[in-house]
Amino acid sequence: MSAAAAPAPDYGTAFEWAPVGLVVSRNRLIVACNQRLLEIFGAGREQLVGASFERLYPTHEEFERTGLRIVAQLDASGRYADDRIMKRLAGARAGELFWCRVSGHALDPQRPHAAGIWAFEDLSAHRPLRLDLTAREREVAALLIEGLTSKLIGRRLAISPRTVDVHRARLMRKLGAATTTELVHKLLAG
Repeated sequence: MSAAAAPAPDYGTAFEWAPVGLVVSRNRLIVACNQRLLEIFGAGREQLVGASFERLYPTHEEFERTGLRIVAQLDASGRYADDRIMKRLAGARAGELFWCRVSGHALDPQRPHAAGIWAFEDLSAHRPLRLDLTAREREVAALLIEGLTSKLIGRRLAISPRTVDVHRARLMRKLGAATTTELVHKLLAG
């Protein structure tokens, strides 16, 4: 079959059945989402479309801080990615916290939350979550996994590097790690 005779791509089907969760957003509200996102969060479309992303976060504070991080870390092309803790909404796993890789593209880098396209990948099968971590420890853990130093983590979270070190020490104690490298390995292994 020649390229001219090939059928037109069906972008709606591609969006709906992509192997990762996809969201189209405006002002941190979910405008559209696909089937995989609904499966990841255990939600019905009516629970998410028109709702704030805040529903997917463990706490309001984590939602707010992540929003600020996105604005601060967006690259020149409008792209952002990180691993973070999210929350399932309904079903047998309602309220469960899990690791999720989130990447996206702000359509206007000057206004990062105005409109965007975001992908969500559930990492829970590969990275179980420790349930005894505080919200701030979860944020520090996610940034340690990215390889950031205490100084850089402090900048991203708007806290002092010393406070980051305190959270890192607590994480090391909770996970029985002697070094930061061992801590990161244990965080990745769950």
